[in-house]
Amino acid sequence: MNIKVQCCGIAILLVIFIFYSFQKKIKLNTERAFMKVFFSVLIGLVLDILSIIGLYYSGVWPEFVINLLCKAYLASLVMVAMHGLLYIYSDFAQNERNFKNHLNIYYTVVVIIIAGIFIMRIDKNTTDPDNVYTEGPSVLLTYFVCVTIMITMIILLIIKRKIMNPKRLRAVAVWIILWIIAAGVQFMFNKMLLVGFGGALAVMIIYLYLENPETNLDRQTNMFNQVAFIQYIRQILSNDDETYSLISLHLSFHLIKQDNEKDNYVVKEIVKFFDELHHCSVFTSSPQDIQIVLKQNYLSQIENVIAAKFEEPWGKAMDILVHQDMIVMPDLDMINQAEDVLSCIHYTHQNNNELIESGKVVLTQEWINKMYDERLVEKLIEDAIKNDWIHVYYQPIYSTEEKRFVSAEALTRIVDVNGKMVPPGTFIEVAEKNGMILKLGEMVFKKVCKFIAENDIEAMGLHYIEVNLSVVQCHYEFLADSFIEIMEWYHTDPSKINLEITETGDAGAKKMLLDNMLRLLDYGIRFSLDDFGTGQSNLNYIVEMPVDIVKFDRTMIISYFENKKAEYVMDAAMHMIHGMGLKIVSEGIETEDQLATMEKLGIQYIQGYFFSKPLPTNEFVQFLIEKNHLTRTDFSRYIEEDYHEDTSEKVSEKASEDSPETISAADEK
Repeated sequence: MNIKVQCCGIAILLVIFIFYSFQKKIKLNTERAFMKVFFSVLIGLVLDILSIIGLYYSGVWPEFVINLLCKAYLASLVMVAMHGLLYIYSDFAQNERNFKNHLNIYYTVVVIIIAGIFIMRIDKNTTDPDNVYTEGPSVLLTYFVCVTIMITMIILLIIKRKIMNPKRLRAVAVWIILWIIAAGVQFMFNKMLLVGFGGALAVMIIYLYLENPETNLDRQTNMFNQVAFIQYIRQILSNDDETYSLISLHLSFHLIKQDNEKDNYVVKEIVKFFDELHHCSVFTSSPQDIQIVLKQNYLSQIENVIAAKFEEPWGKAMDILVHQDMIVMPDLDMINQAEDVLSCIHYTHQNNNELIESGKVVLTQEWINKMYDERLVEKLIEDAIKNDWIHVYYQPIYSTEEKRFVSAEALTRIVDVNGKMVPPGTFIEVAEKNGMILKLGEMVFKKVCKFIAENDIEAMGLHYIEVNLSVVQCHYEFLADSFIEIMEWYHTDPSKINLEITETGDAGAKKMLLDNMLRLLDYGIRFSLDDFGTGQSNLNYIVEMPVDIVKFDRTMIISYFENKKAEYVMDAAMHMIHGMGLKIVSEGIETEDQLATMEKLGIQYIQGYFFSKPLPTNEFVQFLIEKNHLTRTDFSRYIEEDYHEDTSEKVSEKASEDSPETISAADEK
């Protein structure tokens, strides 16, 4: 009997099974599908050996027993192929219910095929006792079905290659190649029984390359790692039958005295505690960051167990406290996809004051939607930077002394691909959070420098253009270097630029800003202090920072007209600022009475919707031509229909629809 190859295959599978059985597993669909493939191959090898023994003793064993064994072996080959197909499908099945429905269809088809195998005739070749094999219609049907399934698997791999796990794609491809080679050799040379052994080799490759449970474990803690976490969440989100919750913990150790031995002991205690938690699966990326996934009906129970445990001290001497920040997501279906869970945890740590103050927050759908909205805005900003959808709008500033418009504030505007204006309040905060404000600010500064360099703004009646600096830009170490480089590139006169700064409470950032300001002052730029009166700017800042102009915020102006106390405060601030030889810009002026009052108070500059909303370049120049009584021929290129320096006709039309009623006070800037 030639059963050495089959015995080797069984030995390989038994070794894999021993290692696999003693390893911690997470119960993924792919793990279950892999075990079906494993046992199908193992059963197939056992039946292969039994059928060979039966053929070898064909004169001794009953004929129906031999036929039964041989056909059972052929049926096992179909099961191996079918479970291989299901293993692939389990990787990209989008809906658990559909997956189960498909399982029923597959097994119905398998039953029909196996019935056909058992009904059809099988021929036995026993002329050479050392090389017995089967042939005939039953064998041909088996080969046909297996080849059909293999072709289907190949088609699925090709069609779904972009959404499959790349490792699984490669492992299954190797398996198919091995099986095709083994089946091809056995089909051409009936005496070489390699199909079962080929299946065993394929199982070994898949195990080593993909299904080894150790790849899902964190080496330091032996808890499931983040790779396993994403796979598990993906599986949960495809399950319509159960509702799952998440508890995310960030742990911080409060040691009475730094001691590495104590620290390591506490880590082991924590790992043991989470290992012994029932009704949940625990994941980690480090001993400090723990994610617990559990069915919703166990949520309050596990929360209470964790809270009670972390109220107690840890360590051999019970002298170490471990603080835990807890984020609870009551329903994981609030998340669109598995990868978003970790993003949501990170977003909550960065932005949720409730977590910072109390150490615990329960996430709502509203909060998660806010994260998704910010993500959409981030994508919009990225696209705007990439496609140059960043536009500069100018809001004129009126001089009460010269009785004309002498400057303007350059404001950032984004217009999306559909020509729709995106309110600044929508994207500025997000851009500051993720750092994209640096690129946005640089692009705006370049456009302003280009505008100044290409035009005689003094002939337009302008002394300078004001450019906003965000808080993030004020903290940027290389701000001066970057701006000087841009001005030199465009040959821009620095005296034509005034930068608006905002107060920062951070001492290090304040020093960095002051260093940048001194460099830019030496280069010829001047500065204004923005947002005075909002609680963000104070008189000490005016004293410490080398600014020439102070801008009274719109909210301060409104309070002046509505609150007698605010009137006294603003009068006092105005007299002190004038006493220091600085000038004042009053923002947010919207009525003639407000204008008359500001002029009477001696405020030098007025900015607001009473004169104009922010305007795109061509409309801004037309405004100056009309209001400053300029010669139109000197600026004819700005009023030609095809001039669109920083905007387009479509954008201009859209912008003209905006009004004080449609743009919020925050968006005015």
